[in-house]
Amino acid sequence: MPIEYLGMLGKHVRLLKRWTVCPNYIENIYRPFSSNTYRSISSRNELPVKILTQNSSKFRHAIRLCALGFFCSGAGFLMAATPAFKVADSFLNPPTDVETISLFTPEDNESKKIDDFINNHPLTLEMRSKPEYSESRPHLRIPEPLRPNNIIAGTLMGPDMLVVPPIVWVDKEEHSLVSIVYLGKNLCGHPNLIHGGLLATLLDECLARCCFTAFPNKIGMTATLNIDYRNPTPAGSYVLVRAKTTDVKGRKVWAAGHIESLPEKDKMPIMLAEASGLFIEPKQVAALSKIYPVL
Repeated sequence: MPIEYLGMLGKHVRLLKRWTVCPNYIENIYRPFSSNTYRSISSRNELPVKILTQNSSKFRHAIRLCALGFFCSGAGFLMAATPAFKVADSFLNPPTDVETISLFTPEDNESKKIDDFINNHPLTLEMRSKPEYSESRPHLRIPEPLRPNNIIAGTLMGPDMLVVPPIVWVDKEEHSLVSIVYLGKNLCGHPNLIHGGLLATLLDECLARCCFTAFPNKIGMTATLNIDYRNPTPAGSYVLVRAKTTDVKGRKVWAAGHIESLPEKDKMPIMLAEASGLFIEPKQVAALSKIYPVL
């Protein structure tokens, strides 16, 4: 074998011995490509993904909190606005004439006794037999939250006053009205005598109500009211109110009526007060009749 080949062989043997003595040599050569290096690179690549995932989770949490806040706010608003919705509904959808009859429930023996007397009186039975008359308790069409502000439905309603809501019969074709009312002992001017101002209020209410059916938009206001008092009205008594329109000219309607004692078997009715008046429908009242259809 040539000498130069022997020299090369010796060189390789020495190199192999070196690797054997220093096994880390190869490891040091290939360390940049070790598995730890790959894991380190992989971890650095995963870091933005983790941050993005965390941010997305926080965003979804914020969205859920906002949605919960909107829901709770909406629920609170609805709970607070429920009474207002009920009032609005009672404005827009008032009870019918027939429904108002059953809306009143006597709260004590006195009101039950008075209500039963009116419902079973011969005149009541007679009026209910006339199909041309519509029966109602019109003041019960007023929304309940607003009744305390109405003189008949609220201020004068109670024990020893009007006690029960007046029953009213209206002939919408003839524009006439009949009503039975009980007058308690707490409505007096002089002792045991009903105040003349209360009788004026009843006449004003009934004359105006019989005119409503003659107005184009069913709403009118008092322009003039003339009253003649004929006899004292005893407290704790039942009275009958009759009213009828006498003339109609556009937005103007005239009416006349009277209050008398409720007829009894052995007694003729006594004339207590008479009245006449002019009632006018306000201009541009059509919108009001749609918003407040309780008259």
